[in-house]
Amino acid sequence: MPVHSREKKENNHEDMEVDFPEQDGSSTDEEDTVSSSVSEDGDSSEMDDEDCERRRMECLDEMTTLEKQFTDLKEQLYKERLSQVDIKLQEVMAGCAQEYLEPLANLQENMQIRTKVAGIYRELCLESVKNKYECEIQAACQHWESEKLLLFDTVQSELEEKIRRLEEDRHSIDITSELWNDGLHSRKNKKKDPFCPVKKKKPVVVSGPYIVYMLQDLDILEDWTAIRKAMASLGPHRVKVDVPAVKPDRHHHVARSEDGRLFYDNQWYCRGQAICINRKDEYPTRSLKRNLLEKLPPGE
Repeated sequence: MPVHSREKKENNHEDMEVDFPEQDGSSTDEEDTVSSSVSEDGDSSEMDDEDCERRRMECLDEMTTLEKQFTDLKEQLYKERLSQVDIKLQEVMAGCAQEYLEPLANLQENMQIRTKVAGIYRELCLESVKNKYECEIQAACQHWESEKLLLFDTVQSELEEKIRRLEEDRHSIDITSELWNDGLHSRKNKKKDPFCPVKKKKPVVVSGPYIVYMLQDLDILEDWTAIRKAMASLGPHRVKVDVPAVKPDRHHHVARSEDGRLFYDNQWYCRGQAICINRKDEYPTRSLKRNLLEKLPPGE
């Protein structure tokens, strides 16, 4: 390695510079001895070439020795550091190195905190989802109940309307059939006796109020049909009243017209006849003079 050899040479030169004073001291001693010998002998001369070469060789030997020692120390330091690194690596692999344990403890603590926070967040999310599910179920049940009640009311109202219309149709069919039969019967009677004059009855003179029927049978039946339809249409809109425990007997009245006479409540009434009308919770009315038919509802 050129760098290391260069460093070694520089270090050897420094060592040589350090050792030179000692050599200079020895040379001065020798020179002193030589000078003394020369002085004694009286001859002054310089060191010969052999001594110089010998000293140079000694210096080179010392320099190589120092370089060898430096190389040995450097190799020893490298081996020691390598052994220390190997020991640390083994400790890390075994999990007992302080440089490894302290960061590991911090990481474990952070992991525990984050795990705890994640668990709490999970519970909150589950609770929120459960509440939303219960709200959706409750809303669906309430919507179903409301729609069911609305459908029930709609169907009930439609059925009640159909029943009312059927009742009206039934009553109108009954009345028109009776009217048709009465018309045919009257026509047959007229055809049977075309030459017989109709006997006019003298009006009966009565005192007090009375009802005079001056309408034809067809008009009377039309009024009767209109009254019954009006009563049927007002029936569902009437306010319900508490029914008493004991229901009174209701009388069913039958009314029909035949040959200019009115059959009502198992009695026949002629034109110009006095009629007494009895109403519930009222005083009886002796008579009323009307040009139209007054139809009393059933039960009055």
